[in-house]
Amino acid sequence: MKLTRTVAAPLLLLAAIASTAHAQVQKTREQVQAELREAIRTGDVMAAGDSGLKLNELNPQRYPHAAAVAGKTREQVRAELADAIRDGSMVAAGEGGMTLRDEFPQRYPQLAAAPSRTRQEVIAETREAIRNGDMYPAGEATEKLNDLAPQRYAGRRAPRTAQVDAPADVARSAAR
Repeated sequence: MKLTRTVAAPLLLLAAIASTAHAQVQKTREQVQAELREAIRTGDVMAAGDSGLKLNELNPQRYPHAAAVAGKTREQVRAELADAIRDGSMVAAGEGGMTLRDEFPQRYPQLAAAPSRTRQEVIAETREAIRNGDMYPAGEATEKLNDLAPQRYAGRRAPRTAQVDAPADVARSAAR
């Protein structure tokens, strides 16, 4: 009797989970056929062969294009251009790809520097990461040291709490 209960309970639970996973609303045959017709009309089906492209990507001239989204007005574009020229964020002429601010820094006011950490704070964070194994090893590893060798860093991950030291304090006071 006890064995039946221990086996039957997990089986019933699994059956309930499986039935809810498949309780999705099924489409009718007509709905599926309508979706297929629409996909064929718009070219949203895979082309034959190994290209990996859809028909509308392979032959875009054969299929209707998506409706164009309303863009910016002429005045908005001109205002953005004037702002980019004024603050130096416009790309300079040539092949360098640098902005005007990068190419001619003396022409533009300096940007306010964001507050950063001190050298001592960075050194302290680096030492803490080394102690905890929260760093990647040299080379092309994709896992941190504490994931590669958890036994090495197990005691250092969680800080010690006052409750762990409490029994030792009680033993010392009782020994006096």
